[in-house]
Amino acid sequence: MEEVAFFVGAIGAIGGAIAVVALRNPFYSVLALIVHLVFLAGIFLLLRAQFIAAAQIVVYAGAVMVIYVFVAAYVGGIEEPMFDSSPQLRIIGPILAVALFVEISIAVLGSSLTGLGTQGVENIQAGFGTPEAVGKLLLEDFLIAFEAASLLLLLAAVAAIVLTGRKRAEKKKGATAKEAANLGSKVN
Repeated sequence: MEEVAFFVGAIGAIGGAIAVVALRNPFYSVLALIVHLVFLAGIFLLLRAQFIAAAQIVVYAGAVMVIYVFVAAYVGGIEEPMFDSSPQLRIIGPILAVALFVEISIAVLGSSLTGLGTQGVENIQAGFGTPEAVGKLLLEDFLIAFEAASLLLLLAAVAAIVLTGRKRAEKKKGATAKEAANLGSKVN
């Protein structure tokens, strides 16, 4: 039964991740990311990491996705081309994609498959993965990294708002200049 649940979770997580990239509408991409995170939380539950699964749902699928939805709503439809037409990117992109695929294949085939069929680590410390142990790690041992991640998320949201404000100001200036030109032509 665990194998079936794992494969359902894996297929759902992969499908959600593909939908995030494939969908053009930012709202649908955010919803696909939420689906991906929920299936990922299910996989964490299979690994008996209840705290991580709960944090995945509450923090990422809840709070962070709400921020993404607000940013996507604020940014709105961007009237820029989807792809850069530069020929260098059309050559470098597939080369880097193949290199990434080869690298991941080497990592998976070289080391990850050796753990299949084993029972895993047998000497796990008592309390491993509990909220108390995770909180101690986050707020004592990894405090700098934890705060850096929160600042990075805040900076990304503020940057999106600032960049959108500049584009809207440019559109208003352009619209005002066109209106002035139209009024000038009507008067003449």
